[in-house]
Amino acid sequence: MKVIPTKLPDVVIFEPEVFGDDRGFFMESWNRQSFSALGFELDFVQDNHSRSVSGVLRGLHFQRRKPQGKLVRVVSGAVFDVAVDIRPGSDTFGKWIGVELSATNRRMMWVPPGFAHGFLTLQDGTDFLYKCTQFYDPADEGSIRWDDSTIGIEWPLNGSEPTLSTKDSAALSLKATQLP
Repeated sequence: MKVIPTKLPDVVIFEPEVFGDDRGFFMESWNRQSFSALGFELDFVQDNHSRSVSGVLRGLHFQRRKPQGKLVRVVSGAVFDVAVDIRPGSDTFGKWIGVELSATNRRMMWVPPGFAHGFLTLQDGTDFLYKCTQFYDPADEGSIRWDDSTIGIEWPLNGSEPTLSTKDSAALSLKATQLP
């Protein structure tokens, strides 16, 4: 497993070793011992799977009192995946990282607790999987506007507007959001 650092020190990209031949491929997407050997002692309690058409933007989501760490990946299609540091007092507070995850590149991104997370689907039929270190709690959830100018995420929208949920359409700016 290759670990690729990002400009946000706690967010990393994992590139698994893929074994392929004319039948297809095999890869380990999670192995506690392998991740532990890389310095990632992770205890996952919940797996999630979403499917979206192209142009759907989900996020930027976080939990206030029980923040979730997420190991995210795509098994069909592609996304532009984003993590935003929302840890008050952090040297990188309000900074973001974005990376394309796809069924083709098979990369995974570790989004640590204390980060808001979101993604934009780039293809129809995109299946997005994520392992979480805390259970989802709707009463603990927060959301930050996807287009907050103080964060300045450069979403690859090509001039079109994303499709948002009602919740994401009503999200507030980072400055106006109650953080942990």
